[in-house]
Amino acid sequence: QLFLLTDSHHVSVPAGANTPPTETDISSCPVLYFGKLYTTIYVSKVCLRGPYLRFHCLHKKYFQCQITPLLIVIFPVRCVVYSTCTVTGPTVIDFNGHVSSVQDRCAYTLMSAAGLQLLATFQERRRKDVSFLERVILRLDGSGVDIHLGQGGNVQLNHTTLRLNSSAQLIHGVELSKDKSRVTAKVTFSNYSTSILFDGTTAQIHVKGPGSLQGLCVNSSSLSEVRLSEFSSSSCETQYSEPADGRIDCTMMTARCNLLKEAPFTSCHSHVDPEPHVTACTSVLCLYPAGDGLRCQFLEVYAQACSLHSNHTLEGWRSKASCSPPQDLCQDTSCSAHEFCGEDMSGRPRCLCRAGFASKYRTRGALGDPTVCRENSASVSLAACLLAEKGINHSVLHLNDHTCTGQMDEKTHMVTFGFNTSKPCGTVISVAKNKIIYSNTIKTDNSSTSGPISRQSLVNVNFSCFYSQPDVKSITVMQQIISGSWNYSLSMSMCADLACTQPIDFSKGVQLDQTIYMSIETDGLDGNLINMKTESCWATNNENGNGGLRYDLVKNGCSNPQDSTVMIIPNGKGTGSILVFRMFQFRGNNNKIFLHCKMKLCLKSSPSCQQVGRKKRSVRPDYEDENPAFVTVALGP
Repeated sequence: QLFLLTDSHHVSVPAGANTPPTETDISSCPVLYFGKLYTTIYVSKVCLRGPYLRFHCLHKKYFQCQITPLLIVIFPVRCVVYSTCTVTGPTVIDFNGHVSSVQDRCAYTLMSAAGLQLLATFQERRRKDVSFLERVILRLDGSGVDIHLGQGGNVQLNHTTLRLNSSAQLIHGVELSKDKSRVTAKVTFSNYSTSILFDGTTAQIHVKGPGSLQGLCVNSSSLSEVRLSEFSSSSCETQYSEPADGRIDCTMMTARCNLLKEAPFTSCHSHVDPEPHVTACTSVLCLYPAGDGLRCQFLEVYAQACSLHSNHTLEGWRSKASCSPPQDLCQDTSCSAHEFCGEDMSGRPRCLCRAGFASKYRTRGALGDPTVCRENSASVSLAACLLAEKGINHSVLHLNDHTCTGQMDEKTHMVTFGFNTSKPCGTVISVAKNKIIYSNTIKTDNSSTSGPISRQSLVNVNFSCFYSQPDVKSITVMQQIISGSWNYSLSMSMCADLACTQPIDFSKGVQLDQTIYMSIETDGLDGNLINMKTESCWATNNENGNGGLRYDLVKNGCSNPQDSTVMIIPNGKGTGSILVFRMFQFRGNNNKIFLHCKMKLCLKSSPSCQQVGRKKRSVRPDYEDENPAFVTVALGP
């Protein structure tokens, strides 16, 4: 960082000398630095360059602990500040090089000066306990103009979206442009200018000019003083804690952040102190997974800060750090309020769920909201971001009738599937005692793929509604009712505990020898009379259940006597059971197994309906199901 004076001012340090820090009187041109007037500085180096003297200097107050920003004195006696504030992820590196972290999801004033306020909002992404810079707002004093810089290169003037490109556009005195990786905003007033670079995760604010400034960029420890109720929810100050991510190697991440202390970054150390950037890097990457470009983000930020301060371009750092040039990962991707743009499992940009939004679904292993039942119709809404997390494209889903696809809400990105009596979409309508049950399935199938493999996850989401039996004359689709047969909806969940309060997250893999609790239930049945019996369960190394390797867990209604880990336990609800076993794998190269089960409904009064002992041959009761239900679930890492 530098301090310059015109050669008309006297400084008692010989040009070209490197001396111990010397106190220098600058009372002829005192520096007003963020509200405090400085008349002396400590000069450590001076050299003559053209009509200017250039000094490496330290404020007396911060001698041996802090480097000042770049200060320039221009004849006749006008003091100017050059400095950069960096906000990346949750961290703020202020003009003084101090580092603070935003722990909540509120809005803050980054910088306030005559004519302009820079505001910022923060939101969580993959973890509830780590917030990220979400949006930067330029508020022009007295004009009622707010310019919002958002993710995906989205820029709005108040509530109107602007179309930008690499050619600068002047809008209300603000020069706006957009390239493949970031949006740039520049604003100039009579005595200072500011440029803001924002790529959706990082904002770099470069200021040139005098005057009194306030905000996080001036003092990053003043969080409570500059927090804004505007643009903040009433619960934004709530802070969360989550278990540490065991996949993160903090030692490895720290070593990566310390690359900023090595060549070629050392060529910029005289311009930008690397320590605040190393601190910001390690504080984030030791807590948050290094996806969504974070692996290179902090190195990129330092290189950009170097360029802003010195017009010096760092060469060769990308090859050393294995970082590609900035990409338009989320350019023009528009996500809803509960989503953020990140990388899916294949590395492609997708709108993913914020942790706070997703938690209410993940705790019950759901992909969306409960079924909504209305008279003669039913609908269910799935969250597109939850589907995206599992690599499922909502556009390939349909109901039993392939022409019935989901409709996405452009604002919420919830995908709704539904049917009614005028458009049944392949709905199966069945009668059970005094109820009429309407059921359908959201699914994908293999018909859209060719060849022996598929990279599209298979989906099979059953949903149904039932009603008390109305007057037969009022049913417009009564011809579809097949009375006398047992039709039922079946649900199955895989859990880590017997009470099934902890659904298994298959995206994180299943450990060998882990105890699995598979709960099987039915809906719409009278548990006093009817039971759901697990007739057989077996594992194979292929999806169709036949051929290849096979291992029996349940056979003829009884657990495998040669595997002591297998048990069948009544679920206590009358119409289902819990299959307990320990996770295993087939010997060889198979890294996934498929579990297949056949279940059937039976009357509890029937001797063959008991889930104990080996099945005995008996005459089939009048109300037993002639076609047992068959389900398949894939298990693996």
